[in-house]
Amino acid sequence: MSPSRTDPPTVYLLSLNHSGAPGIAGGYINLPAPTTPYTLRFAIKGASSICREGKLWINVPEGEESFEREKFHAIPLNPSFGRIQHIDIPITKPGTFCYYISYTPLPPFTTASDVEPPKPTRTEAYYITVSPSLAINGEPLSLSSLSVCSVLSKFLGPVEKWDGYMKYIADKGYNMVHFTPLMERGASNSPFSLFNQLKFDPIAFPGGEKDVREMVDRMEKEHGILSLTDVVWNHTAHNSEWLQHHPEAGYNRLSAPWLEAPYQFDEALMEFSRQMEKLGYPTELKTKEDLLKVMEGIKIHVIAQVKLWEFFILDVDANVEAIMEKWLSRESEGVVEILVTKGFNKDLPLKEKAQLLAKQGLKGADRLGDRFRKFIDPTVGAAYLHQEFGSPPSGNDPGSVIIPREGLKSILDEINLPFYKEYDADITEALEQLYNRIDYTRIAEHGPKSGPITEESPLIETAFTRLPLNEVTKKHDPKSLALANNGWLWNNTSDFASEKHKSYLRREVITWGDCVKLRYGDGPEDSPFLWDFMGKYTKLMAQVFHGFRIDNCHSTPLNVGEYMLDIARRERKDLYTVAELFTGDERKDKIFLERLGLNSLIREAMVAWGPAELSRLVHRHGGKPIGSLEQELVTRGKTTGDDREIIKAVSKAPIHALFMDCTHDNEVPTQKRTPQDTLPNGALSAMCDCAIGSVMGYDEVYPHLINLVTETRNYEVPPAALDDSTAGIANVKAIMNRIHSQMGKDGYTEMHVHHEDEYITMHRVHPQSHRGYFLIAHCAFGPGTERGNFNTVTLPRTKVKCMGSWKLEVDGSPETIKKVREDPTTLRGLPASLVKLEPPQIKEKGDDTVVTILDIFPLGFKGTEVDSYSVSGAEDAFSAVNLADLNFILYRCDAEERDSSGGKDGVYNIPGYGALVYAGLQGWWSVLKDVIKNNDLGHPLCQHLRAGRWALDWNVKRLDRLIEQGHKGLEGPAKWLRERFEKIKDVPFSLLPRYFALILQTAYTAAIERGISLFGNNVINGTPFLKGLAMVSVQMTGYTKSGSLWPTKEVPSMAAGLPHFSVEWARCWGRDVFISLRGLYLAIGRYDDAKEHILAFASVMKHGMIPNLLGAGRTPRYNARDSIWFFLQAIQDYTKIVPNGHEILQEKTRRRFLPYDDTWFGVDDPRAYSTENAIEEVIQEAMQKHALGIKYKEANAGPNLDRQMKDEGFWVEVQPDWETGFVKGGNQWNCGTWMDKMGESEKAGSKGFPGTPRDGAAIEITGLLYSTVKWLAALSSEGKYKWSSVKKSDGVDITFDSWANLIKQNFERCYYIPENPKDDVKHVIKADTVNRRGIYKDLFGGAKVYEDYQLRPNYAIAMTVAPDIFDPEHALGCLAICDKVLRGPLGIATLDPADLNYRPNYINSLDSDDFATAKGRNYHQGPEWLWPLGYFLRAMLIFDSKRRKTHEERLEMFQQLSARMEGCRHQIGESPWAGLTELTNKNGAFCADSSPTQAWSSGCLVDLFYDAQAMKV
Repeated sequence: MSPSRTDPPTVYLLSLNHSGAPGIAGGYINLPAPTTPYTLRFAIKGASSICREGKLWINVPEGEESFEREKFHAIPLNPSFGRIQHIDIPITKPGTFCYYISYTPLPPFTTASDVEPPKPTRTEAYYITVSPSLAINGEPLSLSSLSVCSVLSKFLGPVEKWDGYMKYIADKGYNMVHFTPLMERGASNSPFSLFNQLKFDPIAFPGGEKDVREMVDRMEKEHGILSLTDVVWNHTAHNSEWLQHHPEAGYNRLSAPWLEAPYQFDEALMEFSRQMEKLGYPTELKTKEDLLKVMEGIKIHVIAQVKLWEFFILDVDANVEAIMEKWLSRESEGVVEILVTKGFNKDLPLKEKAQLLAKQGLKGADRLGDRFRKFIDPTVGAAYLHQEFGSPPSGNDPGSVIIPREGLKSILDEINLPFYKEYDADITEALEQLYNRIDYTRIAEHGPKSGPITEESPLIETAFTRLPLNEVTKKHDPKSLALANNGWLWNNTSDFASEKHKSYLRREVITWGDCVKLRYGDGPEDSPFLWDFMGKYTKLMAQVFHGFRIDNCHSTPLNVGEYMLDIARRERKDLYTVAELFTGDERKDKIFLERLGLNSLIREAMVAWGPAELSRLVHRHGGKPIGSLEQELVTRGKTTGDDREIIKAVSKAPIHALFMDCTHDNEVPTQKRTPQDTLPNGALSAMCDCAIGSVMGYDEVYPHLINLVTETRNYEVPPAALDDSTAGIANVKAIMNRIHSQMGKDGYTEMHVHHEDEYITMHRVHPQSHRGYFLIAHCAFGPGTERGNFNTVTLPRTKVKCMGSWKLEVDGSPETIKKVREDPTTLRGLPASLVKLEPPQIKEKGDDTVVTILDIFPLGFKGTEVDSYSVSGAEDAFSAVNLADLNFILYRCDAEERDSSGGKDGVYNIPGYGALVYAGLQGWWSVLKDVIKNNDLGHPLCQHLRAGRWALDWNVKRLDRLIEQGHKGLEGPAKWLRERFEKIKDVPFSLLPRYFALILQTAYTAAIERGISLFGNNVINGTPFLKGLAMVSVQMTGYTKSGSLWPTKEVPSMAAGLPHFSVEWARCWGRDVFISLRGLYLAIGRYDDAKEHILAFASVMKHGMIPNLLGAGRTPRYNARDSIWFFLQAIQDYTKIVPNGHEILQEKTRRRFLPYDDTWFGVDDPRAYSTENAIEEVIQEAMQKHALGIKYKEANAGPNLDRQMKDEGFWVEVQPDWETGFVKGGNQWNCGTWMDKMGESEKAGSKGFPGTPRDGAAIEITGLLYSTVKWLAALSSEGKYKWSSVKKSDGVDITFDSWANLIKQNFERCYYIPENPKDDVKHVIKADTVNRRGIYKDLFGGAKVYEDYQLRPNYAIAMTVAPDIFDPEHALGCLAICDKVLRGPLGIATLDPADLNYRPNYINSLDSDDFATAKGRNYHQGPEWLWPLGYFLRAMLIFDSKRRKTHEERLEMFQQLSARMEGCRHQIGESPWAGLTELTNKNGAFCADSSPTQAWSSGCLVDLFYDAQAMKV
């Protein structure tokens, strides 16, 4: 049904990956017929490296242009960061189209100026095929509605008799006739051996082209059938007159000199055949002993006489003379050194000398040709003699050259050795092929038994046609008059007559003596007449017929097929093209499909060896499985307004088949199985969701394969109309063909096939209405009529009506078969008739129907309609939910789920699969998306759904439980799911997976879209990657009873990661929250959530710190020196990003502890929350505390607080260094920064020894400190902050501005390690401790000096928040080094691989005696963490932008950033957790102990997008 005018336009969305390839792995792309034009939309990531100076080149014609394969138009790619570029291509014509992308690869990220710029390149070519729009008398005909009848045209008689046959074919329900070629035939009378490609058969069509056109026109208008003809491009009849004028059109010894040896071999074989009787060999072969005698004769009289080895080897004597002459002339001494430089010396073994001499001097070895074509370049040979034997003698003494001559002869013999072996192998193969072919044609029972060997029937088919010598041919070189015959070569798709093959010499080609193989060359310039002549033939065929079957397609050169089909489609744009390929490889099939734009490949039911194989073939071509999930991958476009559209994702297409019950060149059921199998085999084929076909005579039960060449009889005159007396299976075929066409038209695309003993059942249904047809076929591969063991059939929730039940009665006795085959005038079938059987027993049991088979042959059923199911209304149902609601709807790991249910309910567990990662929709979708993508109906989830409705009920009850807890925003989604699940409870269990997937995907999509709509425009208009990152904020922020931000108030809180850091004390980490807050809250518009977290953590300020672990405010732990600085940076970001954000400074929060008081007390103490401060007061308290210095022992220190830490570790100390302005802290017994892994192994002796203490002034803290004091100084000067200074411990005030200047003055001096040691004097450097130069120290003033000099990723944090304290050139240099040294596929290594402490593989659960790694002590000693990648890329953005000023330079900068996120982009799409992992092991290897989704991993990349989008390009 064509779309109405009011339907929105359709867009097919094709996403390209970073290499420019379709995002469909190995997929064949076939788009539907543009009956109504539609749009192909390419989606390319705007910052992809292929966009750099990129252009998409595509040969889809523009406007009314005709298609020209080599005419590509370029569409510039406009790079952008954080955007998907869409390129719309209108599709108005069918055909095969190609695209590629040209671009200039990204250069390496470096500060060097002498780097050679990358050269422009291009991707490989990719193809998109578009189906033709077929129609019969204006009524559209889908490809899967085609029912094709093959007719051997020469057996129809003259054209005036054809109308009766066409009517009969139409009456049988066929809608297309395939004609074997209708052109004038050659001497063999084979319809595939054409004498004149431009002239129709004058016997059948006395009126020529006019007769054919009228016949084809009448077929459509009067009988409703289209026409299809074979086109033969690969060969011509051996007696084609035009060959005498143009022998260059074939492969002869002039156009293909490599055929000289095969020709001489063939001549000798033909002569031996003629002389066999005279030589005493048997000429009528009856036994293998006769054949063995003949084979001995071939060895003696052919192989030995022709001396074919001379075509393989070099002539030793001739080469010796030529080389000796050159050596004695002393002309070669200049090339002696060449051999030496190539490795020659006198001590090499003879074999190696020969190999070296051949490599440097052998000529003529590229192909076969004349005898002794190979030779050694005399100059190189003479150089060898000079090197081996010295300079030539000066006298004329013949004896002085004997030794060099013999030495030369020896090495030439050695060079010949592999050529003799090659000859031996080829001749052995040729003899094997000759033996097998002669055996088949003369002796074998299954062969033709060709009889005596005569002049007319030689021992073996000749491989060459010899043109007659006459007035025309004598003008040509005699070598051009022997032309290679075409033939059959198994599993070959290349030109087997080319110089790359020896197939004719090895006698591998089963040649057809009536066909000359045509030589096209690389293009029309190589054979102008042939290309022009065959182009005219092709044009004529396209003008007359609706479709082509390409004969011998797999052996037709692809460039020829492309050229001819382009001509054809210019004449008939909706040309249907089909071919039978014998590649044996679906990947090779795909090449032909794409390059030629084939619409179908011929497949055949008669190749099946038994019912099991036939059921496999029917399943393969029958359609999608019932309940298929494939069609659900649809993307909704705009649904309202003038620009509304329907967007469908392009998916991998199956290879469309023309599935024949039997082809014109295969044996019929009577020969291969039984005559009775004609009916079930034909009926099963007709049930398939593809084009189907048969051959004239199949329905009439012809007893044998018709010989296309030797047969002279005509088909039996058909009946005037079908009735009960019509022979064969014509009446059932008429029913089946019409059902097939209707199913194809109406979209019955799903099926189920079942095989049981001799029975095959097939159920084909409509995916929405569930109307269907059910066929039960009893195969008859062998004799017998027993029903066998076939169980009753139960069709759940289906009502059944029997359409018919038949069996085929055939007289298939040997006598009758013989009589029919020997009919002197007519091709006819065996006596056969259809017998109607009693219908099967049909019983209804409730909603089910049980069918019991009473007899033995096919029957059909028509099922009842199941109400079409609607999934509309999801957007409305989800329109009122907020982001906290979406956390429940989409996510919730097991621990969170149990936290909200008092431990009762966790995530869903699928039998045979395991637990989902989330209880919400994302948990289901992470499983379903691959089930849908792979149409994996055997997946445990599908099996579970078919077994019962537990999953449906569970999803609804879960939301109901949450609503009862007060989360009223879930009511809309819960009601929507409940109503949909209630409706599908009545569908058959087999369909539950499909409908569950449809509903879940609809709900999931609506939830995701609702979430995105609640973010800022930067996300709404951003890439799918950015949207995925932003949704992690929903994933991480939700209600937990044990992990709220407040002790007495339940509010959504941010988890550090899932599932490891999801509830109780492990949920809220001060450091993680405020590293993540900018990306997961501020940058995407979640300002209220950001404020809530700031106020909550401000309320628990103590010691001038915020807690590392919040503990819901009840049990905060203060052991992080860096958390306060990330907290203050987050407040600064809030003031700059949120409209009127500075107002937060005046927001009040009640204090868990007393201000400026280190006293600890419980949450129930009356002092708790008794005071209130503004945020600016909390900030000032933190700054003042740090200015005075901090020292305390953690409250409740001891094993109950931390059972791994030594007592010294509980002491926290931070002191300012007023010489530099830095703050230093920590000791060797604690780890107060994010690199906080404490040693735990008693076995290794590491318990209580931090993996990375990082005491001193950590570089990121210095950067954050500078950022904060600089910000406060600015606020103070603007009157937005009360204070301008803090008091030092000596009682002297220091202004924030002065503090900032102090840090800036000392930073480069203290942290930078100069690239040039000469510059060390300008810096604080301990030269003997330096491990790498051109970088920034990780620490300053640590207890272990070497730890200061370690390269870690923390410098990038400082670069991002405080870029102005860095020398830009130094910063870029450091970034370039770390890009090579630290950056992995997903994250950043936490330690330089050149460091002795580098241990990149983290296994927390592994205890050992290794002090460095036991129980994961190396957590931050090399494993690659993802969150620092965000800061690294932000630092790149900041400092790279300083040197990139032009538009093009800025674009390249963005592409560099994008390329470095590709691993993360892939992971967030593939991870079932829909997030980015915490860390990986070396080179991105999976780390089992990593939290699979971590807040800061995603949040820090959102930061990058936010910064990049704000930067001018």
